[in-house]
Amino acid sequence: MGNSVKTVLLLGTLSALLLVIGELSGGSSGLMIAFVVAVVINLGSYWFSDKIVLRMYRAQQVGPDHPLAQIVARLAQRASLPMPKVYIIPSLSPNAFATGRNPQHAAVAATEGILRILSEQEIEGVISHELAHVKHRDILIGSVAATIAAAIMMVARMAQYAAIFGGGSSRDDDRGGNPLSMLLMVILAPLAALLIQAAISRSREFAADAGGAAIAGSPYGLVSALKKLEVASKQVPLDANPATSHMFIVKPFSAAGLLAVFSTHPPTERRIRALLHTA
Repeated sequence: MGNSVKTVLLLGTLSALLLVIGELSGGSSGLMIAFVVAVVINLGSYWFSDKIVLRMYRAQQVGPDHPLAQIVARLAQRASLPMPKVYIIPSLSPNAFATGRNPQHAAVAATEGILRILSEQEIEGVISHELAHVKHRDILIGSVAATIAAAIMMVARMAQYAAIFGGGSSRDDDRGGNPLSMLLMVILAPLAALLIQAAISRSREFAADAGGAAIAGSPYGLVSALKKLEVASKQVPLDANPATSHMFIVKPFSAAGLLAVFSTHPPTERRIRALLHTA
């Protein structure tokens, strides 16, 4: 199954899960509330996610004379993309991300740490990966998935409190509440939402790696960068909000064992193997 088809199916499942949890927790009224929440969240993600995340990490915009901006300009031209805004994040943890609702409103941000430890070829590999995200509109896809997942967890928590303090009061829907369905929904819906969000993110990372290699003209810069970042990001972890972890070139914190299924990034060794197959 192609990455694009897989992403559409997963996003559709995530949206359907939000509507189902709304109906189970509040009948027809809950379904309508969940639908309105989904619409508001998607519109908010479209217009404001880039500004929020840049402010969250205290990113500072740099001018066209900055070495990073010059690399971005060269690669954006090669990718036939508009020149994105370029930001530096004041953190020694090595990482980078792209944001923006579409290529015309894109931004690329890199930490001070990543600029210190990577060579120019490796930085080109990382920036090409981020520009591939821009080209594929992955930033919007990831933001929508993350916010819908957050809404599902919020509605599930509200349903939990309603069940505890509401004493199982009757709904305005013509169906009575099913306590077992409600219990399963409260427990399983947030887990399912996180699993789907993580699967979407992992799928888009593989696509961005391949697209970045094509923009850079070679996978080797990104391969070398990923090897360094895998080690350095664990030595100097980024104080990142989990809701934004899907945006970064490597996950800001590690996930091992059973927690790996919730990881927003594929294992680095798998990414490297896939990249080398494109060589």
